[in-house]
Amino acid sequence: MSEDRRLEVLRAIVEDYVATQEPVGSRVLTERHRLGVSPATIRNDMAALEDAGLIAQPHTSAGRIPTDKGYRLFVDRLAEVRPLSSPQKRAIETFLSQGVDLDDVMGRAGRLIAQLTGQVAVVQYPSLRRSGLRHLELVPVGADRLLVVVITDTGRVEQRFLEVPADADIDDGVLAELRTRLNAAAAGKRLVDLPESFAQVATQVAPALGPLARRVAATVVDTLDEQNEERIVLAGTANLARATMRFEQGLQPVLEALEEQVVLLGLLTEMALEPGVGPVTVRIGHEVGLEGLVEASVVTSGYGTSSDDGDAVAFLGSIGPTRMDYPGTIAAVRAVARYLSRVLPS
Repeated sequence: MSEDRRLEVLRAIVEDYVATQEPVGSRVLTERHRLGVSPATIRNDMAALEDAGLIAQPHTSAGRIPTDKGYRLFVDRLAEVRPLSSPQKRAIETFLSQGVDLDDVMGRAGRLIAQLTGQVAVVQYPSLRRSGLRHLELVPVGADRLLVVVITDTGRVEQRFLEVPADADIDDGVLAELRTRLNAAAAGKRLVDLPESFAQVATQVAPALGPLARRVAATVVDTLDEQNEERIVLAGTANLARATMRFEQGLQPVLEALEEQVVLLGLLTEMALEPGVGPVTVRIGHEVGLEGLVEASVVTSGYGTSSDDGDAVAFLGSIGPTRMDYPGTIAAVRAVARYLSRVLPS
C-alpha cells in the first residue's frame, strides 16, 4: 500500500507542477488532493521519492519538482490517457479531410498538434521508401524532354524532368506502351523495389525503347535519394515564446535542435520503431539523446499503413518541456495520427 500511495503522491506532484510551474510542498498536496493520510505521512513519502531520485528540491526551503526519472515513472504508470472529447475528434477529422492536397494536409496536421498541445509539432511527409506506386505518368514537354510524374499510394507526387535525344523519335504511341508496361511492372510493389522491376521492363520492350526505359528507371531512383526524399513540417515554434514553455538553458539550444531537420527525422523514426512500444512513444529529457533537447520531451506516433508490410508510412510528434501535460499530449498525438491515416489516400 505504501508504494501505491507514493505513486499517488508522485502523480499529484507531477500534475501540480505541470499546472503551476512552481515546486510542490507537502502542505499544498494536503490541501489540493485527497490522499487519505496525514501531512507527516506525505512528507515521509516525499522523502522516499526524493531518495529514489523521482523528485528533487531545486533549492533550500522550496517544495519538490519531478525529475526525468519521476516523469518516466509517471508516464509508464498512466492508468489511462485522457481522451479527447467527441467535438474535438469531429473537428480533427473535418479539418484534415478539407485538405486540398498532400502539402495542405501535412500543414493542417502540424497546426492541429500545435494547437491541441500548445507545443511544437513535427510531421513527416509519407516516406517514399515505405510507399507504393499508384501511377507513373510520362508527359512530353517539347521535342526533347519528358516529365516523369510519380504518384504514390499515400498521395505524394514527385516530378522529374528527363532529357530525351532529339533523334529518339518517341511518339505518343511509344510513350503509351512504355507507360503501360512500367505501371504493370510496379503494381503492388514499394517504390524502393521499382528499379529491379523497371530493369526487367527494359529487357522486354523493343530495342529502341530499352534506353528510354532504363533512363526512366534511373530517374525514379533519383527521386528516392536519401538527401531529398524525406521532408518534415514544423509548426508551433512560436509557442516556445510562451511563459509556460520556460527552459532553464534558454531557447537558443532548443531552436538550434529544431533546425536540424534530418536529426529530428531520425529521432522520430528511431522512437517509433523501438521494439515493444505501443502506438505512442515518449522520450523524456536526457532520453531524447539530443543536446539541445535535454530539457524537453518528445511524444511520437506513426501514421498510415505501408502497402506491403503494414508498417507506418511516416511519423509525427510533439516537442515540449519535460514539464508537459503528458496525458493531453499523448491523446492529441494519437488522435491526429489516427485521423491522418483515415484521410490519406489508400
